Amino acid sequence: MSYPLKVIVVVAHPDEAELYTGGTTARLAGAGAAVKYLSLTNGDAGHHQVSRKPLRRRRANEAYAAARHLGVLDYEILDIHDGGLMPDAALRKALIASVRRWQADIVITFHDDCPGHTDNRMAGRAVREAAGFFANANVAPGTPALARAPICLKITDHWAIGTHRHDVVIGVDPFIEQKVKACDEHASQFYEFALYERGMRNDTIATSTWEERRAFILKNWAEFMYASPDMLAGLTALNAREPETTRFAESFQLADYGRETTAAEVYDLLCTGRPIDA
Repeated sequence: MSYPLKVIVVVAHPDEAELYTGGTTARLAGAGAAVKYLSLTNGDAGHHQVSRKPLRRRRANEAYAAARHLGVLDYEILDIHDGGLMPDAALRKALIASVRRWQADIVITFHDDCPGHTDNRMAGRAVREAAGFFANANVAPGTPALARAPICLKITDHWAIGTHRHDVVIGVDPFIEQKVKACDEHASQFYEFALYERGMRNDTIATSTWEERRAFILKNWAEFMYASPDMLAGLTALNAREPETTRFAESFQLADYGRETTAAEVYDLLCTGRPIDA
């Protein structure tokens, strides 16, 4: 019996997996892979007007709605306060258990070695420090260990753009509508908190037409939507014909931990969603 490819995306806050990997995960889900999102905090600090408790509930509801657009089968949100993520033993145990329960073949997370949002860096660090134990049955024995270590990949956020390496680039043009619709579900972030943080004034965007909201997201988060020249160069190295028609893409860097792999293998897995033993 062949099991589907199983992928888990580990981020710090609800909405990040959608923004940074939504096209690729929709592509995987459409090909039959099983995709899970794991947010290590509940996102309860991500607003300038809504207090923690109601914001936590709202962000969870937004996340579950977003998952339906992408075919994501599970969206787990740990009950850890936004802004307080620490890669301690308790978090490592919870992370190991979540990855094992999903029986992940691929784990995708943030860079841990650059400036930026502390929670994002701590999420990347937590995965790095847990990666060596996913297949070790003597660590966190309450959950059966993986048969082998998973492939680990890094994604870029705003602060990692300058250091991120485009080892694997996935064209997502056929899935960009699903990705933008998933982002659109996170109104508390894309139409409220982000505008406040950026000093932008647009009190009507959340109630505007879908075409206006779509254009707004594509414009203001363009670096995580469109294929940059560097990304197209990386894609050309893997598939010389695809860049001719690629407008939207997402980028992944091979992590220096987890199972040893190649860019060609990861490109094939993320494009086809085939079971890893197929």
